[in-house]
Amino acid sequence: MLQDYNIMNSKNENKKWVSVLEFILLLFLIQSAILLFNGSDIPEDALRVRILAHSNAPADQQVKETIRQEIEPLIREAFTGASSQADFIRRMDGLEEEITRIAEGKADGRTVEFEKKAALFPPKRSGFYVTPQAPYEAYILTIGSGRGDNWWCALFQNVCFPDEKVKEEQQEEEKVTFFLWEWIKGLFS
Repeated sequence: MLQDYNIMNSKNENKKWVSVLEFILLLFLIQSAILLFNGSDIPEDALRVRILAHSNAPADQQVKETIRQEIEPLIREAFTGASSQADFIRRMDGLEEEITRIAEGKADGRTVEFEKKAALFPPKRSGFYVTPQAPYEAYILTIGSGRGDNWWCALFQNVCFPDEKVKEEQQEEEKVTFFLWEWIKGLFS
C-alpha cells in the first residue's frame, strides 16, 4: 500500500536553506569582528601633536617629558577654547613662538623646531582599536636631531585630554576575609 503514495521528502530542501543562512550569518559575524578590531577611535582627519626627543638617553627623554609638561597647559587651553578644528589651528599658530621659546629654554642648548606638517605616525593600539601607520597632519616639536622616542596624541576627537568630570572615585577597599580561615584561627587563639 505504501507504494501507491508519492512520498515527498521536504526535509532535505529545508536543510539546504538552513545551511545557506547559517553560512551567510557566519560571514556577517566574521566581517563585523574584523571591522570592530581594525577600526579606530581616532578619525582620519584628527589633528595630532607630537614631541620628538633628541635621543633615547634617559636625560633626553627627561627633557622631552619636561617640555611636554610645560606646553601641555597651552595646548589644553587652545583645545578647550576652540569651537572647531580651524579655530584650534588658528590658536596653535598664535602659540608657536611661545611653545618654541619654552622648549628652547628646557632643551639644554639643542635646536628646537615647531611646525605643522604631514608626518608619518607609527601604528598605535588603543584598547580594541588600532590606528594604522600613515601620514597625518600634525604639530611637531623636534628637539635636537629628533631621533629619540616620541610622545603624541590626537585632538578632534579628544584623545589627549580626557574630560575632568569623568574622574574615577576612589573608594576604600574592604578587607577581604575568608570565613573558614577566620574560624580556624579562632580555634587556635
